Amino acid sequence: MRILVPFLGALCVTAGVSAAQAAPDPALLRAIASPDRTPNMVARDPARHPAEELSFFGVTPSSSVIEIWPGGGYWTQILAPLLHDHGRYTIAMGPQDGDRTERHFALSPDFQAMLAAHPADYDRLHTTRLGAHDTDLGPPDSADIVLTFRNLHNWMEAGDTAAILAGIRAVLKPGGILGVEDHRANTKTPQDPKAENGYVRQDYAIALIEKAGFKLVGSSEIDANPRDDADHPKGVWTLPPTYALGATDHAKYEAIGEADNFVLKFRKIGT
Repeated sequence: MRILVPFLGALCVTAGVSAAQAAPDPALLRAIASPDRTPNMVARDPARHPAEELSFFGVTPSSSVIEIWPGGGYWTQILAPLLHDHGRYTIAMGPQDGDRTERHFALSPDFQAMLAAHPADYDRLHTTRLGAHDTDLGPPDSADIVLTFRNLHNWMEAGDTAAILAGIRAVLKPGGILGVEDHRANTKTPQDPKAENGYVRQDYAIALIEKAGFKLVGSSEIDANPRDDADHPKGVWTLPPTYALGATDHAKYEAIGEADNFVLKFRKIGT
């Protein structure tokens, strides 16, 4: 059984691991409140808890941060202005359109339109790329924090987890932080190594990442959703915001809300 804890309390769900939650930086709160954020992104804040999550990972306005596979840009709309003046923000593009040869790394047209709409927010944004055969994210030991939101299950499905984690570890400074969020599978269910339903057991994720040269230093329940039993006809994509079943049982899945997610904080060990 998981116990939900308040934002300013101890956020420990893993034996032997504790993490104190600091109050959000005022600059972070300003970035979240920016009128430049699109309404559909803002609407997801109650499920995604951006102030709490970025504070938990230790992101500050002066951090050097790489975000892996930024998707539709939910976190980009917050991190780019937050890090604009004193930090460094890099987004790592992934292979597009299922291109497993990794010749095609690009930002989607919608993402590019988002950047073009508010150039003052994004004029210092850096880009790199990341795939199983293209893992050079930047100079070794150069990033304070690498963040990946709901991507681990994709790496598992492709069999790319070890290579991608090695690339992330290489770019992090000694003692640098890897922040991981993903959809949490039921512990009573054996883990599918391919994670084809989009869910990953928390214990399985920790073992994978620690094997790659990291140490778990904190786990947070800020994105927990006890209404999600992780058992849906179209996997996690049955739930919002995807609604893979369309109108079928829409109200049911809307009431469940976005998936139950673990939030894990790792530190790079060694050099």
